Amino acid sequence: MIKKAILFITISFTISWAQDKVGTSAAAFLNIPVGARASAMGGAFVAIANNSTATYWNPGGLSRVKQNEFTVNHMGWLVGSEKYFISAVYIIGNSAVGISLNQLDYGEEEITTVANPEGTGERWGARDMAVGLSYAANLTDRFSIGGTMKYISLEIWHEHSSAYAVDIGLLFISQIKNIRIGMNIANFGGEMQMTGKDLMQPVDVDPGNAGNNENITALFQTKQWPLPLIFSVGLAADPISNTFGRWTIAVDALHPNNNNSYLNLGTEFSWKETLFLRTGYSSLFKSNAEEGLTLGFGVAQRLNNIFIGVDYCYIDMKRFGGLSKYSISIGF
Repeated sequence: MIKKAILFITISFTISWAQDKVGTSAAAFLNIPVGARASAMGGAFVAIANNSTATYWNPGGLSRVKQNEFTVNHMGWLVGSEKYFISAVYIIGNSAVGISLNQLDYGEEEITTVANPEGTGERWGARDMAVGLSYAANLTDRFSIGGTMKYISLEIWHEHSSAYAVDIGLLFISQIKNIRIGMNIANFGGEMQMTGKDLMQPVDVDPGNAGNNENITALFQTKQWPLPLIFSVGLAADPISNTFGRWTIAVDALHPNNNNSYLNLGTEFSWKETLFLRTGYSSLFKSNAEEGLTLGFGVAQRLNNIFIGVDYCYIDMKRFGGLSKYSISIGF
């Protein structure tokens, strides 16, 4: 079973090695990793997915979360934008329900024109958002399946676009060293097309005729773009696991529709499930990747029946410098 899984990951990674379609999809914010723990492990989290961020990584893992959990994640993203992710999971027997909010806020800026170089008094802004509802169930003691229905919205000043999409995830746990195999298809849905009142402009439909109406209102039509569909296959294992510590290693192979295939690698060292050290490498073999080395740590403590966890991640974005990500989780 393990050999077949490794072979499948290798094949899924190599069959599309030469394909590269950068910039051919909408809602690129959906590709930004969430959660400080998963990000610190280089984004190799599809086969782990054992906290509330599984709503993003692999909804099939939600029913394996040990407790009800709420997580808030924040990161200062590129060129002054802010990335937020909020997720929660509620356990119901052998199943679980999850909700999530994924948002990228570009901030606001004062509008200037040629006639008003100091500003018009108006401000423009942009933000991307996805709201998800997830459900997962354990079909056996070692196999689970889950899905997420998402509403996706893009806004830039008066223009907007929206679409619906689904994620489908699977998780299998073997009896050998807690080896896990995860699969996830993310953002399967319709295309997005921007529309809004600023696309209505006066047009002279016959500039060669001096007697026609030169200000006929026309609606410019933007092009439709597909969502960033991603197929991920992951493998994770615990070479060391005892009462004092745990060592987890993970690898994910990803095949997106807007880039070539690549790998995410990660590892986590745990001392009594209280102190955590993590590192990884994101987007290995990805064309022109800015992501690279990731580092992070975490602390967790249980107070009576309440679990509190705090995680930090540092991401090397090469030419963009380093970025920091923070997460706070509460379980009960």
